[in-house]
Amino acid sequence: MLAEVCLTEIRLITVAEYHKMAEAGILDSDERVELIDGQILKMAAKGTAHSSATTRTEKLLEQRLEGQAWIRVQEPIRLNNYSEPEPDVAVVQIDPLDYADHHPIVPEVYLVIEVADSSLRADCEFKSKVYARSGITDYWVLDVVQRTLHVFREPTQTGYQTERVLLEDATIAPLQFPDVTIAIAAMLPKFH
Repeated sequence: MLAEVCLTEIRLITVAEYHKMAEAGILDSDERVELIDGQILKMAAKGTAHSSATTRTEKLLEQRLEGQAWIRVQEPIRLNNYSEPEPDVAVVQIDPLDYADHHPIVPEVYLVIEVADSSLRADCEFKSKVYARSGITDYWVLDVVQRTLHVFREPTQTGYQTERVLLEDATIAPLQFPDVTIAIAAMLPKFH
């Protein structure tokens, strides 16, 4: 008969340990994972609509924010000692060393965008809380299925105070760049 085990604590992995695991080959370089809240999570596979929306959003933001910020696509940002997600798109401060010595940290991150084709619930519920607790002030989830944009702002330790859902015919401006208006339809894949 198996003895009952009472789990009272979960051992969380730090960002430093996560990097050592990758360096040691424990994590395969082709493996799609990210560290969130001390846990290594598998990332969802990218469908064609997801890839199209990510590319369109990247190009649009690069054109609109040229010289004001850098656009990083599926690259790590460091939220804290236990979270280093790889959002689909991150708008970050321009760095003189091209972030060769560190991944962008929260004060350097202007906007985080996740593109959802099969991950809407996780992006809007789980990840939004992680980003809010870390102090990311502007978090968007682009839903390529419903063709909407979920906009999360006013972070607290329990989540975002505001969430707005905008339809594809709406426009929005990032908090850090209020004069830069972006059409939501321009971020979404074209089907015609």
